[in-house]
Amino acid sequence: MRLNNFLLTLCLLVSLFAQAQLSPEKKILSTNSIDESYLFPINPGKQNSLTGTMGELRNTHFHAGIDIRTNNSIGMPVRATQRGYVSYASISAYGYGNALFLTHPDGNMSVYAHLDQFKGKVADYILKKQYEQKSFEINLEFSSEQFPISQGDTIGFVGNTGGSAGPHLHFEIRDSSNEALNPLKFNFDEIKDDLPPVVQKIALKTLNINSRINGKYGRVEYFLLRNGNDYFLPMPIHVKGKIGIETLAFDRMNFSGFRCGINQIEMLTDSEKIFSQKIDKVNFFETSDIVALMNYQTLKTRGLRFNKLYIDNGNPLRYYESGVDSGEITITDKPSNIQINLRDTYGNESHVKLKLIPEKSRRSTALTPIAKPFDYEIDGNVLSLQVRMCAAKSKIVIYEKGTAVAVDPTYEGNGLQVFLINLKKIIPDSAQACNGMIHFNIADEISPKTEHTFYSDWADIRFHKNSLYDTLYLHFVKEEKNGSEVFSIGRTTEPLNDTIEVTFKQLKQDINNSKTAVYHTEGKVNEYVGGHWEDGKMKFTTTELGDFVLLKDSIPPSIYRIYCNSLNARFRIRDNLSGIEKYEATINGEWLLMKYDYKTGILQSERIDKTKPLKGDFELKVTDRSGNENSYKQKIL
Repeated sequence: MRLNNFLLTLCLLVSLFAQAQLSPEKKILSTNSIDESYLFPINPGKQNSLTGTMGELRNTHFHAGIDIRTNNSIGMPVRATQRGYVSYASISAYGYGNALFLTHPDGNMSVYAHLDQFKGKVADYILKKQYEQKSFEINLEFSSEQFPISQGDTIGFVGNTGGSAGPHLHFEIRDSSNEALNPLKFNFDEIKDDLPPVVQKIALKTLNINSRINGKYGRVEYFLLRNGNDYFLPMPIHVKGKIGIETLAFDRMNFSGFRCGINQIEMLTDSEKIFSQKIDKVNFFETSDIVALMNYQTLKTRGLRFNKLYIDNGNPLRYYESGVDSGEITITDKPSNIQINLRDTYGNESHVKLKLIPEKSRRSTALTPIAKPFDYEIDGNVLSLQVRMCAAKSKIVIYEKGTAVAVDPTYEGNGLQVFLINLKKIIPDSAQACNGMIHFNIADEISPKTEHTFYSDWADIRFHKNSLYDTLYLHFVKEEKNGSEVFSIGRTTEPLNDTIEVTFKQLKQDINNSKTAVYHTEGKVNEYVGGHWEDGKMKFTTTELGDFVLLKDSIPPSIYRIYCNSLNARFRIRDNLSGIEKYEATINGEWLLMKYDYKTGILQSERIDKTKPLKGDFELKVTDRSGNENSYKQKIL
């Protein structure tokens, strides 16, 4: 929900900016290059520190600016980095929170997000518009004459609004194409950095069914030893075939204990550059494609952001140097020396050195024990099945649409057998092993860049041309869990590039009502998706694969009064399941602005006339996404 609100706000702001490019009024200021320096927006001229940098990997997007520390304090003055005018304002409970956008004579735009308050005439204007539109959340566009700004003017105060995890200023500089530039390239003396990036781990991953790393198919992680700025492994890695390398690393900065992003990574094999990635701009229309740059499965299962040093099929990002290979490494009959160079904005470098040596085929290898009699996963076009061994040289029987085929293990070790199945040749329904029957529940093979609808008795799923990055072998099953039907559509570790449309059919009769909606469920967390009923069927769209469940929310939101008097009204609101949809406060029937912080659930009133006390009949109504409503009434004397 938070991600969707963030992306919605971001897309709206991008749309507003794109529309403004077509407006002649927005070209009043010259777009010619000018020789004017930019001012640091917090405590200019004094030492500052950061908690985040541009291009830093986040779970759902690339970080588009720098996060400036304010010692966990709210209220520090925020200065205009350059002369110009306020061109936009955005107020939201999510994403950027309270944000101002300033347009400058050189055509660039600066952005100041998570503000606690705006200052001056623009603050009064925004408050007036909120009352006119009767909405806390608002987006406004201004002409160049309305709110001119001089360099160094205080435009607002540091806050913790929107999706902020603590008080700080999120600061961006965007070019005339609305791409975020690296603010640290603007020569701010307030930031010092002579510390190189830190490499925590590397991972090697097989890239086809015939590849091996230390005799095994799959992915292996390694901790590194360190000597100064150099990282290395004390022993070579045995490799066969085509593999890819990933890094788990972060940048350090002076006077900051936070982990920041690394702007440039390159990889060489035997001194020849085979991979080069540089994040010097962030395109807002592409930021969600970060899932193609990171190992998505590791991100979802363990929360670790491994940066791939190879370019997968379907990766649309443009951060890679043209004319340089895709980063895939092939080891056949001779060793290869690998060097990875990681560089931050200030040119500080760290290096990783590895040696890969060719390995001959072997049938036995050291395998990690599994808790179950068998386990499997799908990686690209390969189904990797691990089975506990019952007897030496035992086989399994694979079934595909009634046809049975006996299969030998690909390799084995430690009482386990591994069977690698090429899904381009056979898509098995199930397999019979000595210790039981294995059902794979692969319902369909869906190719990217094509329109495709999967039909079944209980669900139809429509994929658009841009729904997938790569081929999807659709996991599809319905199970009964804790009295509810759980619909498994793919796996959470498989990313979507765009939405898919789902229709649930043949549902239980007692759940077809307006207070029942679709939820994406992981563990004990149920995240509201929504949907609508049509002829007894539930239809919804989703940007995630995984498990879905239909739940009924008949409990209204809770309203907790903190205080409500003639000076101010402050409440905490919560909902048990579907989440808050809307809220509205009135005093004597007239609309009253309530500022909302979803992180804390706090509603805080703000009067348009500060001299006029709150007096009379106060009412607050809160509605959740299932239409349940609660209200609080009080007469303020």
